[in-house]
Amino acid sequence: MSISCGTDIIEIERIRRSIEKLGEKFLNEVYTDKEIQYCESRKKQKYQHYAARFAAKEAIFKAISRNLKDKYEVGWKDIEVLNDEQSRPYVKIKEEKKTNIDISISHCKEYAVATAVMITEENMK
Repeated sequence: MSISCGTDIIEIERIRRSIEKLGEKFLNEVYTDKEIQYCESRKKQKYQHYAARFAAKEAIFKAISRNLKDKYEVGWKDIEVLNDEQSRPYVKIKEEKKTNIDISISHCKEYAVATAVMITEENMK
């Protein structure tokens, strides 16, 4: 068994500026339709939620990177961070229902942070 983890922190202001400067181009390159819908529903806190999902995707990239043959095998929109019925975040990669990745997300006024942990059966040598 192998355990991989990744952590990322980002300034919410950086994401806000990217969204305001690049608009739909930025949103559609990084986020899925469901993620955009969720973040936009958060009204005044939408930038915190966009930043949290950005940090989550970065943390996930870090956690899965050693299992990828090609670093471009998984893109921004291949990773989707959603919430279950209890509002807990979970991860889908490339349309899978759920993954073996556990994610924790948090944000405050200035920063968003995420940690991803992945457990895999290791049959590689």
